[in-house]
Amino acid sequence: MNRRLHIAAALFATLAAAAALPSASSAGGPCGGVETARPAKNVNPGGHAPLAIGDSTMLLALPALAREGYQVNAHGCRQIDEGLEVIKDAKRHNRLPHLVVIALGADASISSDQLAKAFHIIGPKRVLGLVTPLELGGGTSSDADVVRATVKRHPKRSILLDWVAYSAGHGDWFQPDGLHLTFPGADAFARLLRQALPYAKAGVLPGRPPKGRSGLDDTPVPVG
Repeated sequence: MNRRLHIAAALFATLAAAAALPSASSAGGPCGGVETARPAKNVNPGGHAPLAIGDSTMLLALPALAREGYQVNAHGCRQIDEGLEVIKDAKRHNRLPHLVVIALGADASISSDQLAKAFHIIGPKRVLGLVTPLELGGGTSSDADVVRATVKRHPKRSILLDWVAYSAGHGDWFQPDGLHLTFPGADAFARLLRQALPYAKAGVLPGRPPKGRSGLDDTPVPVG
């Protein structure tokens, strides 16, 4: 999509997330600061917690994702290139987990080249979870098609978390803009991302192309 920032909703979500999660880090600016949350439980004993990277649409879901076991990093107005920098930083500091989930696309388009960079950064032995983005107003676009096509090209290195399909018909999950979450929507978003957690452990990769309503083949296949 073309870059479209819904500042009022983003600020609402930022304040709500910060209030719900006092440990989140904040900074000023029209898009708010980077908000982070630590996992409330260990889903990858002996390794790094899975990392969820998002924009303002993830902010209200920080507490719910942390309860599922994710380390969360969200920033209003974030575009895919900034998300790639988050992954690079984790890799530079030896904190890159086996599972990285990217939920971006509300503030700018996503290209297959950008997603190819994400695969290059994480390397062949890690799993990339890709969330299909919604558009402002609640519709879908070619960005979701790019995400789905990318997962089909990399069925053993990625999983599809089809938020567009999963959230269809659930208007109560969203603010009036059809994009940012309500509290029920935040819980639903966390439930969708929960389906990726079997791949949080090193050596476990998707075994077949994605399928089903959520787009996830949830039968983990150990890799020897």
